Amino acid sequence: MTNDSKIFVAGHKGMVGSAILRILGVNGYYNVSTISKNQLDLKDSIGVAKLFAKVKPDYVIVAAAKVGGIGVNEKYPVEFLKDNLIIQNNIIEQSYLHGVKKIIFLGSSCIYPKDSPQPMKEEYLLKGPLEPTNEGYALAKIVGIKLCQYYSYQYGISSLNIIPCNLYGTNDHFDVETGHVLATLIKRFIDAKEKNSDEIVLWGSGVARREFMHVDDLARAVLFLIEKWSTPEIINVGTGRDISIFELANKIASITGYEGNIKWDDTKPDGMLKKCLDISKLRSLGFNSNIDLDTGIKLTVKEYYKKKNG
Repeated sequence: MTNDSKIFVAGHKGMVGSAILRILGVNGYYNVSTISKNQLDLKDSIGVAKLFAKVKPDYVIVAAAKVGGIGVNEKYPVEFLKDNLIIQNNIIEQSYLHGVKKIIFLGSSCIYPKDSPQPMKEEYLLKGPLEPTNEGYALAKIVGIKLCQYYSYQYGISSLNIIPCNLYGTNDHFDVETGHVLATLIKRFIDAKEKNSDEIVLWGSGVARREFMHVDDLARAVLFLIEKWSTPEIINVGTGRDISIFELANKIASITGYEGNIKWDDTKPDGMLKKCLDISKLRSLGFNSNIDLDTGIKLTVKEYYKKKNG
């Protein structure tokens, strides 16, 4: 991929897409196209076809998706499966029809079986049942990966299929109902501190373990792998280190200065109990993350204050 390559980033206003957009700009890629949702709903197949005919991209990065936490995934499985399938199918089909050089598809670590051995190796995909609380989203991501791979095998269209761990950071949305766990915890603790709340109630038992990567590190990995990973086989991207939600909550409480009691509502689901990626393949290529968890949390806390007071 050269600096004048025509690149289309789908989902550029989301946390992942915006991070990829930033890293492309920093590295001198100037021929980058995007489109906002109010200009085009990517579920509109005719509109997506017209967009590709106009842009004629060489590289397509699929960062567009309907995303959310456990609660909203569990409540709206139809939308998480159906909407993501339609978005992916439209973009991947038009990428093939317009002869793109490479499709870069972003999956999710929730695609692995709920009882997967830890850390999770790429070959564990489809080796067992999925976690029920995010099954719809996971199924959509698996289909997207397989569709990219099938186009590679059947028609020779190059694809890069990346499986990130849990992400957080710049441009995350701090929404208690639909947000990711780390950003949601930051919002909950800061808001509780400002209200002088004596107690905060969190979902689950706290025993579930998650691996977290700052989205800016993921964006670096995407650019790195476009050049270094030439097969359509999936590759994990993460830090290789996990933390329990109990430990994470206490860490965020300490960083935000919340001194009240933390109560766990174990009538609510924990989701997958363990979800840490084996990143041996990524490390063998020479990539390492730069932003440690404490630093990343502090950066995200600053961003929440900026949004809250802005």
